[in-house]
Amino acid sequence: MRFRLTPRETSFYDMFAASADNIVTGSKLLMELLGADTAGRAEIAERMRAAEHAGDDATHAIFHQLNSSFITPFDREDIYNLASSLDDIMDFMEEAVDLVVLYNVEQLPKGVEQQIEVLARAAELTAEAMPNLRTMSNLTEYWIEVNRLENQADQIHRKLLAHLFNGKYEAIEVLKLKQIVDVLEEAADAFEHVANTVETIAVKES
Repeated sequence: MRFRLTPRETSFYDMFAASADNIVTGSKLLMELLGADTAGRAEIAERMRAAEHAGDDATHAIFHQLNSSFITPFDREDIYNLASSLDDIMDFMEEAVDLVVLYNVEQLPKGVEQQIEVLARAAELTAEAMPNLRTMSNLTEYWIEVNRLENQADQIHRKLLAHLFNGKYEAIEVLKLKQIVDVLEEAADAFEHVANTVETIAVKES
């Protein structure tokens, strides 16, 4: 790590960790969604909405700190990109739950549980990685594994699309379900964006 003669604003580390922990909360709510009935899904959507608002607050706090700090722990652009990508994850997860409730989906297609399991694992890895930004240690395995998970998510997504277009669903149902699985895929992509940003930061700081 490069030697610095100036002090750095270290509260960013805690804020990134808090944002990632909130994403774990969101992933657990997605898992709950799988086994919930209609009434239960509405209640989960309310809790997911609250988690998404908490994520927004965490992101705004990072941006505020960024704008008011003279010295930052790493490049300002990377701080912005990392905070934005973490926020995107929560946005996509909240959107997926909201769509399930708004569209009154009775049964999610087989394979969605695999999508959500991948997201839950990526959330755990991301939460474990954020505190390591302080030392830039033990991060390589994190971004390698998240990239592997994103590739797995791509495969699951393609299989889901093939299943939806096999002719067994009504056209309107295909449109509804496709939008949900597409948003879950976007969440997986956002996890990869976070991992790629962390890798960029680590390379710059090495």
